[in-house]
Amino acid sequence: MQLTSNWQGSGETWQLSMNNSRASELMPAAGKPGTTIEVRDLFFNIPARRKFLRTEKTEFSHLDDVVKRLSLSRFDVDISLRHNQRLIKTLRAADSREQQEKRIAEICGPAFVEQALHLDFEYEGLRLWGWIAQPTFSRSQADMQYFYVNGRVVKDRLVTHAVRQAYSDVLFHGRHPAYVLFFECDPAAVDVNAHPGKHEVRFRRSREIHDFLFRTIHKSLASVVSASDRSHEFSHFSPSASAGTGHQTQTTVAPATAGADKSMYASGAQASIPFAAAEQHRAYTGFARHSGAAETALTPVCEENTDAEIPLLGYARAQLHGIYILAENAQGLVMVDMHAAHERITYERLKTAMHSEGIQTQPLLVPITLAVSNKEAQLLEDQPEVFLQLGFVVDRIADESIKIRQIPVILSSGNVESLLRDVLSDLLMVGSTARIEQEINNILSTMACHGSIRANRKLSIDEMNALLRDMEMTERSGQCNHGRPTWIQLSIAELDKLFMRGR
Repeated sequence: MQLTSNWQGSGETWQLSMNNSRASELMPAAGKPGTTIEVRDLFFNIPARRKFLRTEKTEFSHLDDVVKRLSLSRFDVDISLRHNQRLIKTLRAADSREQQEKRIAEICGPAFVEQALHLDFEYEGLRLWGWIAQPTFSRSQADMQYFYVNGRVVKDRLVTHAVRQAYSDVLFHGRHPAYVLFFECDPAAVDVNAHPGKHEVRFRRSREIHDFLFRTIHKSLASVVSASDRSHEFSHFSPSASAGTGHQTQTTVAPATAGADKSMYASGAQASIPFAAAEQHRAYTGFARHSGAAETALTPVCEENTDAEIPLLGYARAQLHGIYILAENAQGLVMVDMHAAHERITYERLKTAMHSEGIQTQPLLVPITLAVSNKEAQLLEDQPEVFLQLGFVVDRIADESIKIRQIPVILSSGNVESLLRDVLSDLLMVGSTARIEQEINNILSTMACHGSIRANRKLSIDEMNALLRDMEMTERSGQCNHGRPTWIQLSIAELDKLFMRGR
């Protein structure tokens, strides 16, 4: 190994070599500011390791992954990679967000940056910033997940659990989210020596940090703005009770929270509405105020718009094959899968109703006895209020035995024993659980699917507009309950390209 380094501004370059574990003297050398590390024949004299080597291409891909992780951790450093006398990668220092996204595009691909949301939140000494991919950009494996704690790349179970839980309601089954996230906190609040390779860390306030990560990403995904529209900004954060009640610093994340302000559904474009769109707007406004013909599931929202504003999803023009709604907005054409969109709207309303009424419980005629570990039984005995909030009444009857006496009504037909074991496992691992909520949400999702409008049902223009307005005020309406997109945007430029106009 040969190390050549020149501290910026010093005017001196020094070189140190290692040959077969023997170090040379520190020698002056020629070189520009920066550090060059050169390694040759790394395993030439270690037979025990050499037999485990794969092909040169495979081993180089592992080295390339290391360089990728380092490149994302230090945007302020120029990084270049050479292999077999050939320049493989050159990354320039990135000071602005635009330059940072350019570096990310070189590492993760331009498709990731095009469909990523930028977030930046700070709360009581905790800060999370970076880029998360929209659910429509998912991976078949967890190969594009970069998480940094105070600049150190880690793969931590608590972090993975929090991110996966935040995506649980919008990600297609069997897919994995993609993200480049940077978490900053007090160095004293994290133990970096939990793993010999420093790949894992241990947080001293694990439950609070898990909750902060989950809620920040969960709220950031609760937007109706598509990946193709990157012109919107919004801010939000609602910490849970477990995260403390101290001062909150609120920063921005793109795009906007659905439902926070009706005016945000108007497009930022100031182009005047075509005559047909203005006429459509007046017709819809009248319908929203006076019509009672639409079904309650498609309740229109009465909102005042000027003739210089078009809602984000525009105004309906037609229905295609009884499945898709075609709408016009300021950018161009919007296509909506009406069943998927209405399914998400119904699902969110069912969840809201469930949360407002609380979890209804019922006692078991025959209590269920369950064998658990002593640690799990002690946890149940120490935190009975947690299980009461989840709708369970459970007693410890022996050192390694518990008895379930009361369960949530909506879970009466489910596998309660397996669910409770998963809850205990989550509480032991990360200090919190969302198993009960996920199980209830699965049931509500099925109810929403069966209760939504079906394909081949003809909708009037007024009903289609009512559905569009409901989508604009529903969180996570960009995806259905199963993670599929509910709408896509085609700009005028994209339509012109399809028909080769302007060439």
